[in-house]
Amino acid sequence: MSRPLATALSAAFHPLLVPSYLFYIICYQLPGVILRPLMPDRWVVLAVAFVFTFLLPSLLTATLHWLGRVESITLPDRRHRPLPFLLTAICFAAATLMFQHERDAFDPLLMHMMAGMTVAVLLTFLISLRWKISAHTVGVGGAVGFLSVLQMSALSGESGVWWLVSMILLTGAVMSARLALNAHTSAQVWAGLTLGVGVVLGFGLGLTLG
Repeated sequence: MSRPLATALSAAFHPLLVPSYLFYIICYQLPGVILRPLMPDRWVVLAVAFVFTFLLPSLLTATLHWLGRVESITLPDRRHRPLPFLLTAICFAAATLMFQHERDAFDPLLMHMMAGMTVAVLLTFLISLRWKISAHTVGVGGAVGFLSVLQMSALSGESGVWWLVSMILLTGAVMSARLALNAHTSAQVWAGLTLGVGVVLGFGLGLTLG
């Protein structure tokens, strides 16, 4: 894979953007998956997801860079990753609590999605204390896991199959991009994918058994 293409893929599917993409798919491309809010008000879901999973974590990381606490906003050095990841987990947890608090307005699935993402970010933070894991593949892996759960539970229908297949292909491309950029080793990329898929599948199984 060429370096410009790998860079573009890594930017377009940055782990802080994947949650917004996933909420968009659920709200507008697989609209029958959730019952609340109704279609005209679903922009609120996207706004909450974008602010808490992209805007705030990005601003906090940029602030850390401005203060000299991290070398680069892309966090290439593992030693600079834990604090931004911890702050990101707090932002994700705040969004989870918001969906939980406003459960009369938001479908419970939205809170469960956000909770699963929060757990994945927390585990990424803990692993990063000792080892550099690919946050990109944690993100796309979580999306594959979530779309798989929807498909296995027959919630997403035929459209869900195509979204799942597309996400699997995209995940392969993102994995190749991270390797092409020498941002991670194969082990780090596969570990991220395993973590993302595993957390979401485990969360889905837990909710089913619960």
